[in-house]
Order: sequence, then C-alpha cells, then structure tokens
Amino acid sequence: MKLSVIIPAFNEAKWIQRCVRSVFAAIQANAQPGLSAEVIAVDNNSSDGTGDLARAAGASVVFEPVNQIARSRNAGAAAATGDWLLFFDADSLLPPETLADVLETMRSGTHVGGGTVVAFDTIPWWAGPLLAAGNWLFLLFRITPGCLIFCRADVFRELGGFSKDLYAAEDADLGRRMHAWAKRNGSQIVMLRKHPPITSSRKLHLYSKPEILKLLFRFARSPRATLRNPKDLPVFYDGRR
Repeated sequence: MKLSVIIPAFNEAKWIQRCVRSVFAAIQANAQPGLSAEVIAVDNNSSDGTGDLARAAGASVVFEPVNQIARSRNAGAAAATGDWLLFFDADSLLPPETLADVLETMRSGTHVGGGTVVAFDTIPWWAGPLLAAGNWLFLLFRITPGCLIFCRADVFRELGGFSKDLYAAEDADLGRRMHAWAKRNGSQIVMLRKHPPITSSRKLHLYSKPEILKLLFRFARSPRATLRNPKDLPVFYDGRR
C-alpha cells in the first residue's frame, strides 16, 4: 500500500517545516513491510517562501497559482501516486498514534475514507464550548474536517475531487459525497477520535470575537453564497498569520 500525504499551504512559513517533519516522523514510526509513502506540499501562491521551506524539510512541492483551498488540495492529489490520499493542514502536527489509527482503517478493507476529531494547541476560554460542540457534530454527522481527511485515491478521482465552487467547507462537502458513495457501494466512512491531530488555534487569536461572529452570522444567513465568495471568508483568505 502506498500513502500520499498532501499538505495545502498558503503563506505557512511559520508552520510548514514543523508540519512536514511531524508527518515524516509519524510515517517512520509506523514503518512496516509493504507500506510506502510520499509527502506532497502544495504551495498555493505563497509570498513568504513556504514552498522552499517545505522542500528543505523533505517534501515534494507542487505549485497552485489560484488561491483556493479546494484547488490546492486537488493539485496535490493530481501529483500523488498513492493508493490512498491523506489531506493534512499545514498548521497542524501529526502524532504517530493518529497515523497508526488511519493506517489500520485503510487496511481494514471496510472503509473508503474518513476523518478525525481535532485537538487545538491553545484556545481562549470562550471558544472551548464551541470547539467541543464542533467535534461532537463531526462525530454525529460524520463531517470530515479538513485538518485530516483521507480517501481511497480511486474513489477520490471518481468523485471529482474537492469542489472548485467552494472556497470553504470543501472538506465537509467531500465527506458528504464519500458517505453517499460508501452507502451505494456497501462500504463506510469513519470518524476517528482516539488520537486527534494537534492543530493551531491561531485564527481564534488573530481574529477578534466580533470578526468571528460576523463570519458565523454571514454563514448562518446565507451559507451557499458565503462559501462561494472568498471575499466573505477573510479568515481563510486574507493572509493574516
């Protein structure tokens, strides 16, 4: 089995090397006969040397000129040669135990893909209940958050990859389509929760409560239009790091 780990990255100079090194360390910790892996970082038109830093850390680097998370993920998938694709956020760290759980699921033969709940490095007190509720919803509705999402490569391509119509929530959309495919084909998707990856809570510190609430209100009022307009999604696209 070959695993392709794909890391989309836009202006992630502060995080990309830590992320890539954690992925390589997790792969090494889970090394066994019959398993090979590649690590692909996608430089999504960064201006801070993200691509060079990822390459220096050992990743293969693909360039995607259009600044969009879905396109960045798809560009990495197009370059991947693995039987399985694992998409991992650049501001996150991959514990070996998390990858072990993912690999066990892949080898089971009963699942087409899935995701994990998320653990944050540090969070403001007011955000704790919201994030806990988010993880509960991920599990209840099998929503696959983008921090870590994996899929069989052939199924990913059959589904057409991540939707280029969406500038956010492209991960949840793919999870919904994976789940539908699995039901049609006698398979399953899974949400892993025993060993969550560690992701940065920086957006909760870089953006004020009014800014975050404004985004949530905009999404609640008009989710479809909001997710299709990058100008309505500054948390993802204004480059604040």
